Amino acid sequence: MTPTAQDTPAGLLASALSADPGRPLITFYDDATGERVELSVATFANWVAKTSNLLQDELGAQPGDRLALLLPAHWQTAVWLLACFSTGVVAAPGADPAGADLVVSGPDTLEQARACGGDRVALALRPLGGRFPQAPVGFMDYAVEVPGQGDRFAPYAPVGAGSPALELPGEGTATAGAVVQRAFASAEAYGLKPGGRVLSRLPFDDWAGLAAGLLAPLAVGGSAVLCRNSAELSPEQLAAREATERVTLRV
Repeated sequence: MTPTAQDTPAGLLASALSADPGRPLITFYDDATGERVELSVATFANWVAKTSNLLQDELGAQPGDRLALLLPAHWQTAVWLLACFSTGVVAAPGADPAGADLVVSGPDTLEQARACGGDRVALALRPLGGRFPQAPVGFMDYAVEVPGQGDRFAPYAPVGAGSPALELPGEGTATAGAVVQRAFASAEAYGLKPGGRVLSRLPFDDWAGLAAGLLAPLAVGGSAVLCRNSAELSPEQLAAREATERVTLRV
């Protein structure tokens, strides 16, 4: 499969928004809380724009800064990944916060995240993107700050195919163009076609999880069904979800 002219992850999102803004992009389940959230391309892109403005304007992040992303596979994690790609910030899932310029943490990794000497953002990961009852000391509460950000985003410096974009454990830093090429390659390996829906229970701390849960579907006009805390689902329950969500691939 050959990449289109949209040769950055942010470009892939812009292309999807132009083609069909109303189609589903990410459907998220949390089987510990019963939460189900479905984001269209347009809704997802709006969250990305707001988060990108937060990164660039409120946090003052610069292209090439490293962001340690300490979050599970979640729709808000996908938003943060695309916000990093949009601003030129290097997303580093699972990285040591002590060596990062800023950190984004879920509620279970706050102590680990305190090792970061730069800005710290915390996500409660509550249903409907809810805030913490009380913000953790030393952290910005994402749910409090992001709603007031602008709905349109333009980077101060261009983010091109050669811009550093993604750092994975043991793999070094990949450029934005390399991320796109790998996303298309993963989609081809999956046999994923436009309109395909991938159900993923993989974490977002390696390529397999990022490809299945976000990047491969985004590349080819598909969508992802993310399932968190689903280990206790019976085979029958999982099969029923696949049928309900019209899943074409489970990983």
